[in-house]
Amino acid sequence: MSAAVPPAETRPAAEPGAEASRDPRTGAATVGPSATTPAELSALLATAARDADEVASRAPAVRAAWLGAVADSLVEHADELTALADAETALGPDRLHGEVGRTAAQLRCYGSVAVEGGWLGIRIDGPPTTGSVELRRVNRPLGPVAVFGASNFPFAFGVVGHDTASALAAGCPVLVKAHPAHPRLSARLGALVSDALRAAGAPAGAWALVTGFDAGLALVDAPEVTAVAFTGSQRGGMALVERAARRPVPVPVFAEMGTVNPAVLTPATAADPARLTAAAQGFTESFTLGQGQFCTKPGLLLAPAGSGAATAVATALNGVRPGWLLTAEIAAACRRGIADLVTAGAEPLASVPPSAEGFTAAPTVLTAPARALRAGSRLLEECFGPVALVVEYHGVAGLREALAALQPSLAASVISAGPADPDLPWLVERLAGRSGRVVVDGWPTGVATSWAQQHGGPWPATSRPDATSVGAGALDRFTRPVTYQNAPRAALPEALRDDNPWGVVRRLDGVPRSASAATRGGGA
Repeated sequence: MSAAVPPAETRPAAEPGAEASRDPRTGAATVGPSATTPAELSALLATAARDADEVASRAPAVRAAWLGAVADSLVEHADELTALADAETALGPDRLHGEVGRTAAQLRCYGSVAVEGGWLGIRIDGPPTTGSVELRRVNRPLGPVAVFGASNFPFAFGVVGHDTASALAAGCPVLVKAHPAHPRLSARLGALVSDALRAAGAPAGAWALVTGFDAGLALVDAPEVTAVAFTGSQRGGMALVERAARRPVPVPVFAEMGTVNPAVLTPATAADPARLTAAAQGFTESFTLGQGQFCTKPGLLLAPAGSGAATAVATALNGVRPGWLLTAEIAAACRRGIADLVTAGAEPLASVPPSAEGFTAAPTVLTAPARALRAGSRLLEECFGPVALVVEYHGVAGLREALAALQPSLAASVISAGPADPDLPWLVERLAGRSGRVVVDGWPTGVATSWAQQHGGPWPATSRPDATSVGAGALDRFTRPVTYQNAPRAALPEALRDDNPWGVVRRLDGVPRSASAATRGGGA
């Protein structure tokens, strides 16, 4: 997801101590909020560290109420937030208003995950299972988390997005770095979140907003910070991973980064003209959705040689309406990316002229021979924006060879001729070994917030292949397991006590117990 400005980039021109807010449609700049000073950052970090134990010890139902209060505030101010976001992102009022609602829903979802308690991983074993000892295991919150949000989803992956919500749900204070692509929106969201949390009874250190490039780097270095979550480019994510590893005490970094998400047309699909046309239309709509500024954009279509898939996609592109990209840097990188793809052996098939003003790049589809997919080729790297590549393979052997050349990805798709398609089973299995989510007969650009969602993949799609930034599993990133052996009841955290005061699911002597039955003693 190359939407985040990499840490190595310079800040846009602005008044000293402030970040510029720019309109992607015109490039016009408005002075944004002032950057957080070192003294201000030190105070925010100290407050987060001071209140970390209190945030962690609050019952999940209490933290769910905090998240619910923030969700209510977003809904109440949806029209205002939509207008402000559109002025800074040009993503359109309909898209952004819907994103406000989805963000409110995901906040409530993470609250419900916290209350259910499965993420705590509570396991209690005693005699005779463990001999003469009693063991009680639980996942504990890590402590203050630094969050770097993305530009392309200013609400869902912004200062109050998935990383923030899941960290708070897990009992961790959050310090969020405002994204320079929408500084005024971030500041307004910061005020709303702070007011909502304070009114709901959260301690002052539960959440804070940090602004400015230097302040963001200082967050990663701060000894109070115990983990980092990032959504953005591979360059930016790796800079944070490496910086966190150089600390005197390294901390984990979950970086969701950008790779090419492949889509495969099976031979049976391509042999059916109606299915082929529908697939070309669906692929085009997906890779140009939001001007191609999705980390789940399908950037590569693998189709049988001679199927006419490339021509069908080029035809479908004629119906695409060009728009604006989020920043001047992203637009320039997209234009460079198209040129780099051509240099690497791709041939442009069709493009749509962009607007004459603002941050633009032409929606473009290119084609390349399968033999060009080799290690180190630019064709295997993400081009963030409304750009996609169609590659034709020769037979199943050619398809297997092409798939083996690809980098792992967040998601992958198979467009089949139906459940009986003979290539569907092996393709699903092959793609599952190299991606975090496999989509059958659909496109990956929609990511639902749910219990079963996985939004993460093998390196280099993410820095941690065992984690997700969306869905119930997102809380796991911000905890670590601890076992208490023969600890007296008074010394145990509430979640491990016999009467199960938090009412969470637990496993007793290896047997799963529901919240109502998950007690040791009379209720066991």
